[in-house]
Amino acid sequence: MPLLQVALDVLCLEEALKIARLCVEGGIDILEAGTPLIKEEGLRAVSLLKSLFPEKIVVADTKTMDAGALEAKAAFNVGADVVTVMALAGVETIREVVETAKDMGGKVMVDMMNVDKVVEKAVEIYEKCGPDLICLHVGVDVQKRRGIDVSVLIEEAEKIRKTIPVKVAVAGGINAKTAQLFAEKGIDILVVGKAIIGSQDPKAATIEILKSMGRI
Repeated sequence: MPLLQVALDVLCLEEALKIARLCVEGGIDILEAGTPLIKEEGLRAVSLLKSLFPEKIVVADTKTMDAGALEAKAAFNVGADVVTVMALAGVETIREVVETAKDMGGKVMVDMMNVDKVVEKAVEIYEKCGPDLICLHVGVDVQKRRGIDVSVLIEEAEKIRKTIPVKVAVAGGINAKTAQLFAEKGIDILVVGKAIIGSQDPKAATIEILKSMGRI
């Protein structure tokens, strides 16, 4: 069954920790220190998430584009289990992040945001760098303007999984309704932001999505 990841894309650390606690109570699998949170509060956000919820997988959404080894090492040193690097970064940078992760016992998620030929690029990156996870990340605005819907993302995910031995995550506007569709197709990780962190009750929202995924 797919794992559920919450993207804590908020600016206030206190708010992020409050939401995280409610999500954990609801049964979340993965806590992501979102890029806005890291930019505002620094990597202490990652450190606190891991220290408060050691049993959960913690992702540092660094969205690395350069200085791969340096950024990855910094995140892993404070407790991150997974770091993110952009597919649009140079192959050399992605390789440095992956090599650092292997040395430090962590994992790497490659973010495919704004990549045109997603499947081809994912295969190229895997063959040259060997990351653990590929994230099909399409922003809501892009989905609307380009006519990209759930079926397109599912098709791309299935092609990637059939071609290379890598786990696939999907992110971008996922809610309880679309979570069910992705879960039925066996996507490995569903990354949810607004549907949880923007709700009045993040715990209830987490439970609702887990139910839609068939986890409860």
